Amino acid sequence: MKDKFIIAGKKYNSRLIVGTGKYKNMSECAKAIKLSKADIVTVAVRRVNITDKNKPLLMDYIDPKKITYLPNTAGCFTSEDALRTLRLAREIGGWKLVKLEVLGDKKNLFPEMIETLKSTEVLSNEGFKVMVYCNDDPLMAKRLENAGASAIMPLAAPIGSGLGILNKVNIKIIRKQTKLPLIIDAGLGQASDAAIAMELGCDGVLVNTAIAKAKKPFEMAQAFKNAVIAGRQSYLSGRINKTLMGRPSSPLKGII
Repeated sequence: MKDKFIIAGKKYNSRLIVGTGKYKNMSECAKAIKLSKADIVTVAVRRVNITDKNKPLLMDYIDPKKITYLPNTAGCFTSEDALRTLRLAREIGGWKLVKLEVLGDKKNLFPEMIETLKSTEVLSNEGFKVMVYCNDDPLMAKRLENAGASAIMPLAAPIGSGLGILNKVNIKIIRKQTKLPLIIDAGLGQASDAAIAMELGCDGVLVNTAIAKAKKPFEMAQAFKNAVIAGRQSYLSGRINKTLMGRPSSPLKGII
């Protein structure tokens, strides 16, 4: 297919990225991810067991040889903590493709953009391929790109809120100004939110809570899979122009 999803030089089939947290257990997590057909899963290095063999290991349920692990810095509130976490991930598993998030407060979980920008530059200089969780500010998104980011990941709404995309205009502006992969990260609540993100021109979406905490997570995983595909196809098809007046769908001439 000509429409390729490429991050840091690697092609992926699915534009849906799925988180591994908040599920009832690892078996449920693994099944939901399998049904989603995701090629990339995010792994919170500070929260998900990937080292202690005396406890359930994520790798026993999700094969890192078949699915790309994306270590993230969930729970980090300073640049120092984020850098330490990702350097540890590189030592543990050799991971260089990483997701950076530096949070500003524990209540709203908004990104702390000054620390995030600083961390992006440091990690890029160390050879990491950095996918960056950020706010939906077009100016800051451009700075992240200039600092060496491999993907821009603006929030749709606060993490876990399920509110959907609150600022479509800024997402459109970011889309127009960057050549980097643009991936909506955080705040999606249902499959239609993913379709809207794709119709705005985003390259992909990252979903965790909306699937893991759904009443039927397996069905929701499939719904998000289908929504991402439909939204991307809709975007590439080219929507009609909006008008304030109705226009007949049948011809006006030759009426009996």
